[in-house]
Amino acid sequence: MQARGKASPVSDSPAAFASRIVAWQRRHGRRDLPWQASRDPYRIWLSEIMLQQTQVATVLPYYERFLAAFPDVAALAAAPLERVLELWAGLGYYRRAHHLHAAARAVVDRHGGAFPASAEVLAALPGVGRSTAAAIAAFAYGVCGAILDGNVKRVIARHRGIDGFPGAAAVERRLWSIAESLVPSRDIERYTQGLMDLGATVCTRAVPRCDACPVSVDCVARIEGRVDRLPSPRPRKALPHREIRVLVIERAGEILFERRPPTGIWSGLWSLPELSLDADVAAALRERFCAEPWSIDPLAPIDHGFTHFTLTLHPLRVALRHWQPRVEPPAQVWLTLEQALGAALPAPIRRLVRDLPRK
Repeated sequence: MQARGKASPVSDSPAAFASRIVAWQRRHGRRDLPWQASRDPYRIWLSEIMLQQTQVATVLPYYERFLAAFPDVAALAAAPLERVLELWAGLGYYRRAHHLHAAARAVVDRHGGAFPASAEVLAALPGVGRSTAAAIAAFAYGVCGAILDGNVKRVIARHRGIDGFPGAAAVERRLWSIAESLVPSRDIERYTQGLMDLGATVCTRAVPRCDACPVSVDCVARIEGRVDRLPSPRPRKALPHREIRVLVIERAGEILFERRPPTGIWSGLWSLPELSLDADVAAALRERFCAEPWSIDPLAPIDHGFTHFTLTLHPLRVALRHWQPRVEPPAQVWLTLEQALGAALPAPIRRLVRDLPRK
């Protein structure tokens, strides 16, 4: 859809817009988040990566645990990826954890352990990108630049009456152009935080609180009665659906896990062995694991959604009659229930294991 913009009915002055955001943030914005008490770019970067597509309340305990385990970028860079994934487990979007580890190593190897002050250089780090880089540069170094995360896209699309899905290239270019035009020459930290706070707490996707918004007086969406229609939703299309069999193989109080490949969904995490739905389970147990089943019991299917497809897991609980002694491959491990719940497992696999009926 073609992007459409309208002039603000009251004031199109970038300075007027920014000053209202800054003043509102001073009075009503969030000021007690743990990463706001520091100019340490490591802590700010860590928080910004965790906050990508994730709410603050969810991030807080993970942020504290990460800092306890990795107090600085050198500690994170030196840690094994497995440990990073363990602490990330449950936060979702696991590619962020891989990028986090790779970026820490890049900062240590290429930048002497110091985060660059340039947003352009920051944006080149794995998993950072243009908007996150601008936020880090603003909060850590006071560098002026535009941000455009999902919440900010919503604020600008409503305020300027921009039609079209914000993820579409033409619409996103228009939003970036507006965001850059609104950047103030001072108070960049408070302005940046104010935009984030406004989108997260007032200009929300559902039930926005226009009466509490500092820029509602000249918001095109409010004036035209289109708040509930802007920004335009993602064009709907049927997502592909996949189904897979997963095996909960048990012996003597332990469950067998296999490490996922380094690319693809749940990359690098520990998961359950998989089979196609039409596979002969008993034959697969003999061929792949040299094992004879005592019992094979179906469990309730589990549905899980990804950005580009949906997945249904069909679990089978397998008790073994015999397991031939052997050296396990590096990509396989037996874990007790307690060990499994402390390991780096995908969220649906963790729920499945946690909720197993006790025998």
